[in-house]
Amino acid sequence: MTRGLTVTKQVHFRCAKRGRKVIAEGHAVHAPDPGSVPRVSRLRALAIHMEDLVRQRDVADYAEVARLSHVSRARITQIMNLLHLATDIQEELLRLPRSNGGRDPIREKLVRPITAVADWRKQRRMWEEIKGAQSGRPSCSTTSSR
Repeated sequence: MTRGLTVTKQVHFRCAKRGRKVIAEGHAVHAPDPGSVPRVSRLRALAIHMEDLVRQRDVADYAEVARLSHVSRARITQIMNLLHLATDIQEELLRLPRSNGGRDPIREKLVRPITAVADWRKQRRMWEEIKGAQSGRPSCSTTSSR
């Protein structure tokens, strides 16, 4: 006759991404939520990656990137146009603070018109206006005549 064995452990459940539940051993550890990287920052990083794929000839062209990504060629163009921004604006995009829920204050759709402007000085003025509007303060660049 075999006897059953009972094991007692402390476990906890936590929510993972997309509503999945995860079981873990021990007591629940409540780490502060660091927030998420803004979407425009992730898209900027994606543009760098896609440019490298084409440059290294891992893919033939941006049309192939679009096919592999299951997005339209127009959307790939919008993402790749982030590479046309002034370098300091691109750096700022990559360093935007993490957001803690809700909409990101600076969205890619707001940045898109800047990518169509070739003059980096005009781009910088437009960028300052967006940042000023999102922070609720008037932009200094609107009074500048540069």
